[in-house]
Amino acid sequence: METSGSGSSSEREPLAGLVERVTFHNADNGFCVLRIKARGHRDLVTVLGAAPAIAAGEYIQASGTWENPREHGLQFRATFLRITAPTSAEGMEKYLGSGLIRGIGPTFAQRLVSAFTETVFEVIEHAPQKLLEVEVSDPSARAGSLQVGLTRRLFARSWRFCKDTG
Repeated sequence: METSGSGSSSEREPLAGLVERVTFHNADNGFCVLRIKARGHRDLVTVLGAAPAIAAGEYIQASGTWENPREHGLQFRATFLRITAPTSAEGMEKYLGSGLIRGIGPTFAQRLVSAFTETVFEVIEHAPQKLLEVEVSDPSARAGSLQVGLTRRLFARSWRFCKDTG
């Protein structure tokens, strides 16, 4: 990785990791700025790329070049960006709690993953009534879990997109 001189390296490198935060996403052209927890890096890495849709908790595989512009610091410019569905508990919680699905916040996402583990996405898509079995501390949160069932079609479309493109 070259970080001096012109501020970029011309050789493409791979980079993979968990999306911690979507700092910016332009729905018109897909341009996005991501902060990811990347393998082999202690701190979060800034990734610039293009994706039709992306959310915290998703896993990316990218290839591109490192650049170090004076105004933004070290960042990875992805020329290829592949999004895959989250498979770790941490990734599923982050994905579900990202606000992508109305009615699921970070706390409820954690409870859902604890209750349904790796089948949580299938439960949301095919048996949303089971969400009512999850313990909630705030009774108004039950209404939120019902709302999840009503928005499952939107989720299913975005989930299928992730699976098809990943």
